[in-house]
Amino acid sequence: MKLVSRFPDHPEIVTLHDNFVHAVDTYRDHKYLGTRVGVDGTVGEYKWMTYEEVATAREAVGSGLRYHGMAQGACIGLYFINRPEWVVVDHACSAYSYISVPLYDTLGPDAVKFVVNHASIQAIFCVPQTLNTLLSFLSEIPCVRLIVVVGGVDEYLPSLPSTSGVKLISYLKLLGQGHSSLLPFCPPKPNDVATICYTSGTTGTPKGVVLTHGNLIANAAGFSVCVKFYPSDIYISYLPLAHIYERANQIVLAYYGVGIGFYQGDNLKLMDDLAALRPTLFPSVPRLYNRIYAGITNAVKTSGVLRERLFNIAYNSKKQAIMSGRSASPMWDRLVFNKIREKLGGRVRFMASGASPLSPDVMDFLRVCFGCQVYEGYGMTETSCVISVMDEDDKLSGHVGSPNPACEIKLVDVPEMNYTSEDQPYPRGEICVRGPIVFQGYYKDEVQTREALDSDGWLHTGDIGLWLPGGRLKIIDRCNLLGW
Repeated sequence: MKLVSRFPDHPEIVTLHDNFVHAVDTYRDHKYLGTRVGVDGTVGEYKWMTYEEVATAREAVGSGLRYHGMAQGACIGLYFINRPEWVVVDHACSAYSYISVPLYDTLGPDAVKFVVNHASIQAIFCVPQTLNTLLSFLSEIPCVRLIVVVGGVDEYLPSLPSTSGVKLISYLKLLGQGHSSLLPFCPPKPNDVATICYTSGTTGTPKGVVLTHGNLIANAAGFSVCVKFYPSDIYISYLPLAHIYERANQIVLAYYGVGIGFYQGDNLKLMDDLAALRPTLFPSVPRLYNRIYAGITNAVKTSGVLRERLFNIAYNSKKQAIMSGRSASPMWDRLVFNKIREKLGGRVRFMASGASPLSPDVMDFLRVCFGCQVYEGYGMTETSCVISVMDEDDKLSGHVGSPNPACEIKLVDVPEMNYTSEDQPYPRGEICVRGPIVFQGYYKDEVQTREALDSDGWLHTGDIGLWLPGGRLKIIDRCNLLGW
């Protein structure tokens, strides 16, 4: 079986650098990265950088890192939440063969310190808030030689003792230094490491998942076979860029020339950002979808008997139409559902759900109320993200779709839990994955790598699944063999 490892329309794209070069060549003047937060911290309308402007900035950042003596293959830390500079720095790492290592606060300061030392991170991009955390243990991270503060102003940055051996500068200063001494790219090869993603692992110490350029391109290529985006699409970025779900999305979005608007950094103001951005693509996780579901159902219940009855008639009529593949009457949208769609800006045509199972009731509810495709997928950091995803015209809910064309999946018997391939009515077992999306191993951890990857290249996920008709995968349990 031939697995997808490259974009069928652009097989010449084999690294993240190639992918962005393709995006810049194709969508040069299209808007790419947008933010509502001004330099002074005030919030207004979305302001955009084009693909070409981001390309110029990534060249300056990469050259700036070279100016400060960062050699090819150095690990670069990103210690701040989603904003345009995160993506610019990530592109700079790809263009100049650096390894990006996301750091995030939910790991806790001790874990951040551990990751910095474990990956021997030499430069860290942070914001004023996370700078304070870094300074609190600066003497305990001797590998760090450069700290770049995004949104910081040089005259307000603290001065570090010269004995620390660490340079502390603003992002704008680094951009200036890079612009003044632009250097040619050092393009990576497909087998070069692109990123080390540390997962919070239940065992306490974070594990560094090593992913190559080839891994991430294979994942994006497989996903691109299942979904189509357009340069006219707008995506809201608020799920953590430190996690593989959002990171993998970004690669596919650049390939298609999508505009990416960032939230202002506060989940409580997300609805405000959605109203301002009016995205067409909305990624989320069940926790937020459940909140949307609860909010709408409560509003309906308290709207009075007549309105509640109207909603229920409209809901049942539209749901039946969707399930039978018919077009629902536009009257129901005009009377009921358009008001609900406006909550997410009124233009969402595509919703994605990942990270944990979405209840079938909530999925059906989203399809009816928002009138858009809702895709549920399943994946993990160790597979560069997507293991399986629902097909575009699948009306059935309660499963995670069929395999990403970039991998193969098998179910392995777990006799001690009574799961076997002979089970009736459906075969059951531990989900194992193989293919170009599977990671290279855990950084500096042979033992855990051997536990996860067997000698035939199969990754044992620790999840129990069953095969439904039509090659659909459903996750039903967890086996704790790996202590994940």
